[in-house]
Amino acid sequence: MSARMHATLTTSYTDTRAEDLGWCLGLPSLPALAERTVELGGLKLELRLLGASHQMMIDPASGGLEPVSETVACVPGAATPLPARAATRLGRWEYEFTALTQSFADEDFVARVREIVTLASGHTHGLIGDYPGLPYAVTAMVVERCEAGAVWSTWHTYPQERRIVSTRSRAM
Repeated sequence: MSARMHATLTTSYTDTRAEDLGWCLGLPSLPALAERTVELGGLKLELRLLGASHQMMIDPASGGLEPVSETVACVPGAATPLPARAATRLGRWEYEFTALTQSFADEDFVARVREIVTLASGHTHGLIGDYPGLPYAVTAMVVERCEAGAVWSTWHTYPQERRIVSTRSRAM
């Protein structure tokens, strides 16, 4: 697989409102529209796009650490409302999560989405998906190695609302 991945998602746009996103840890792999596996310093990471949602799976290849699963999606009954900030211990992992929802004027929204597309498309360990026929509807993820773990950022864009949900997570 190439160092970068940009996919056109051949499905209808789902999770069509920013406030519908929820957050949960520990879910099994959900059906993905696009996915990418990255190996970073002994960690196997699966970046998964679930429509306008994402799932990050960390499977440590060694070191006796437990797997991590983060899902930001509309998962009725399984997800809690998207928190602005969360921190918890997952086995031996220290996990941190932040989320920010921003609203933009039309031209500012378009400019910000273009920045996200450029960043994720040019990132060595990125995955981005867009929807045919719906300009500026994208879901993007990038991941990097960080000390003994990984840090990842995601963006979920909602052109009909001119809103972007950005998340940043770290497991160490």
